[in-house]
Amino acid sequence: MSLFWTVIRQLAEIEAMTASKKVITREEWEKKLNDVKIRKEDMNKLVMNFFVTEGFVEAAEKFRKESGTEPDIDLATITDRMAVKKAVQSGNVDDAIEKVNDLNPEILDTNPQLFFHLQQQRLIELIRNGKIEEALEFAQEELAPRGEENQSFLQDLEKTVALLAFEDVSNCPLGELLDISQRLKTASEVNAAILTSQSHEKDPKLPNLLKMLIWAQNQLDEKAAYPHIKDLSSAKLEDPSI
Repeated sequence: MSLFWTVIRQLAEIEAMTASKKVITREEWEKKLNDVKIRKEDMNKLVMNFFVTEGFVEAAEKFRKESGTEPDIDLATITDRMAVKKAVQSGNVDDAIEKVNDLNPEILDTNPQLFFHLQQQRLIELIRNGKIEEALEFAQEELAPRGEENQSFLQDLEKTVALLAFEDVSNCPLGELLDISQRLKTASEVNAAILTSQSHEKDPKLPNLLKMLIWAQNQLDEKAAYPHIKDLSSAKLEDPSI
């Protein structure tokens, strides 16, 4: 049984146990938790999945040697993927596009939305660097035709081009486009597309399991008072409030 379904089954049993509102002591709760049997191999795979998805290639390589857990993709591709992500985060969009095509030309060929967002980011970088004439020419020749084909593209294009109407773009209402968060957003989209092309999950499993833990605790709050995990970083149980 997979780790996910093991946790789901145990949560269902705990919820059934708490059908009537009552207080569950730490001793009772820890005994129930100890009944959950999770294989070390499953935990190792969960950790490796996180390293691979988030791009921690050195950590993944070290963990493979220490635990014997094999990643489900070639670790060399992580370095290439992180190089693309770093290029976008640095504003080097042309370099990022070239690197993506070196990895797999079909990624951009089959994902027009991703390609548009990369081109939009390139336009943003031209505006950021004060290359107004080049930005206008690029918008007209490269982005406008795509905007005519897709309404959402057109809206994003109009919003980006509107930056040119402001003398101080950093303080204009659309200034968030020039914020580092916009680069990170585009970089994350590229990262997810590369992972998908490699038949790998685009999001790590571990954060989703933690979200499921929080959701389960919120559901159980309606039925019982029991030891909570409030600090996910330490996983320390806190006694129930009575």
